[in-house]
Amino acid sequence: MAFNVAQSAAAAAASVAAPRTSLHAAAAPASVSMRKAGGGALAPPSGSLRLQRQACCEPSVAPPSRPVACRAASAAAERASRRRAGVPVFVMMPLDTVKKCGTALNRRKAVQASLSALKSAGVEGIMVDVWWGIAESEGPRVYNFAGYAELMEMARKAGLKVQAVMSFHQCGGNVGDSVTIPLPRWAVEEMEKDNDLCYTDQWGRRNFEYVSLGCDAMPVLKGRTPVECYTDFMRAFRDHFADYLGNTIVEIQVGMGPAGELRYPSYPESNGTWRFPGIGAFQCNDRYMLSSLKAAAEAAGKPEWGHGGPTDAGSYNNWPEDTLFFRRENGGWSTEYGDFFLSWYSQMLLEHGDRILTGASSVFSSSPVEVSVKVAGIHWHYGTRSHAPELTAGYYSTRHRDGYLPIARLLARHGAVLNFTCVEMRDHEQPQDAQCMPEALVRQVGAAARAAGVGLAGENALPRYDGAAHDQVVATAAERADAMDRMVAFTYLRMGADLFHPDNWRRFAAFVRRMGGDGSTCREAAEREASGVAQATGSLVHEAAVALRS
Repeated sequence: MAFNVAQSAAAAAASVAAPRTSLHAAAAPASVSMRKAGGGALAPPSGSLRLQRQACCEPSVAPPSRPVACRAASAAAERASRRRAGVPVFVMMPLDTVKKCGTALNRRKAVQASLSALKSAGVEGIMVDVWWGIAESEGPRVYNFAGYAELMEMARKAGLKVQAVMSFHQCGGNVGDSVTIPLPRWAVEEMEKDNDLCYTDQWGRRNFEYVSLGCDAMPVLKGRTPVECYTDFMRAFRDHFADYLGNTIVEIQVGMGPAGELRYPSYPESNGTWRFPGIGAFQCNDRYMLSSLKAAAEAAGKPEWGHGGPTDAGSYNNWPEDTLFFRRENGGWSTEYGDFFLSWYSQMLLEHGDRILTGASSVFSSSPVEVSVKVAGIHWHYGTRSHAPELTAGYYSTRHRDGYLPIARLLARHGAVLNFTCVEMRDHEQPQDAQCMPEALVRQVGAAARAAGVGLAGENALPRYDGAAHDQVVATAAERADAMDRMVAFTYLRMGADLFHPDNWRRFAAFVRRMGGDGSTCREAAEREASGVAQATGSLVHEAAVALRS
């Protein structure tokens, strides 16, 4: 029987619609575990899973509509013209660029000076989070883009382009989050009334960072589905900024999960839940996800597999070999049951991405902007067989299975760009005992993008101002040297007082210069050439640094 999560979810909708007071109030079925007395591993129940591999790896979606194809072709032509001049560099704005009330900018003087300095250094533009929790905070369909409008106009006057991120997640609780911006209050109220709208782990811990994808098609947010809320928000943004689309706003990055990434919140830092390099934990125990899992297991003829995720997969801060499920030899991940569960779990994420991209395409199909999606750079334990942290995040990628090609193909069907992180990292800088391999991971994702025919954009995962990090980014961009295969753009994390320190600024200006060329200019020569920029912008940079620190 073909394994189609969308059909399984639809079949389960009736059972999901009836609310329960608590996940734990229901009868507790026996959990699936590979453990037995003595620490050995049980073989999975007999029988064939009979999954169709195509259905497991990619969502069943129609080819892109003509407007989507036209937008993709137009965007590709624009990328090709830009590539002749190298890789454009954007700079990520501070998380709190716009005040929480949404009506104005924070530190307006600093923003003004910063934009002028960035332009003088040859930066292409900026990236800014358009927070759902700010712009629709007052109530459903009540939008306030005033602060963002002020920023767009400042960028236009400075001659800078803008990558606008539709940030449907909470700010706070992830790496680099220096401020807290929750989801809209009216959405949080619904999540507080029904905790199963939150992603949930096997211990009942609820995560309020992002609405669970299990209820994507349920009218649980004041009569609208989450996907409808996201689509309405994007439509309101498009209409409000119609005069800026294509000339100032050149890219819409569509948020799809925690930190804006297409993934599950499997490694939350809030309250010390997770610490690097822990393997994280599966997030499939809200009743909407469980209902879908139950239906999928029954469709596969294995109803005993539908009671929950694996219970022998350890906890957030375990390492693969600490667990029966992720261990190297005879781990549960490599069994028939493991393949069933990981296929379902990753397929749910792919279909979530497809639903949101369908909404984004309906909004921006006629607009001259790129649409992009961010994928997380989960590089720790990459050298192991199971790739446990990638699996808990929803990427069914192991030593012998490519979990990124299905994602790239999904984006290709919607004409979207794949934005990937950790481009600045080198293997030897990471803990070797955790088998971190960011360089190999970046190569794998780059190959997937190339095979699927999608543009690849990059960004650094952590703030770095040193020449070694710059060298790594330039080298990665240079690897994709063919004019039609070159990196679409690079977004630099992040604008702040540290960036405008004189030494950092000089190195950054040289980095921008190298990215704008063919990659052949060495760091030292570029820094000598950039010293003039550093001197000419000294007063602007000092003003920006002082204003950002105040």
